[in-house]
Amino acid sequence: QVQLVESGGGLVQAGGSLRLSCTASGSIFAINAMGWYRQAPGKQRELVATFNSGGKTNYADFVKGRFTISRDNAKNTVYLQMNSLKPEDTDIYYCNAVLRLYSDFKTSDYWGQGTQVTVSS
Repeated sequence: QVQLVESGGGLVQAGGSLRLSCTASGSIFAINAMGWYRQAPGKQRELVATFNSGGKTNYADFVKGRFTISRDNAKNTVYLQMNSLKPEDTDIYYCNAVLRLYSDFKTSDYWGQGTQVTVSS
C-alpha cells in the first residue's frame, strides 16, 4: 500500500542542474530514513544522499558540494537539488524510504521505480 512517487529526472548538459522529488504515501507511522540512491547497469546500488530519523544528512563523497538534500516533513517528501552535473552522474536514481506502517510491527525498506538522469558531455 506504500507508494513512492519520483519526479524530476531528465536530460541535461554538463554543468546544468536538476531537482528530484520523492513523495511517500500510505499509512505511515514513522519515517526512519529517506533519501536517494543510484545504480548503473551491472553495478551495485550506492548511496547518494539521505536523511535519518534525527534529521542528520549523509552524502556520498562524489556529490558533496554539488548536491543538496532537503525535506518537507508535512508532505513526506524529499528533494535532491543537483547542481554542476557531470556525465559520470548519469544513472538511474532511486528514492528510498525506511518506514514503519500502522499495520506492521517492524520497519521495512521501500523503493521507488527510479528516475533516469542523463548528463551529456
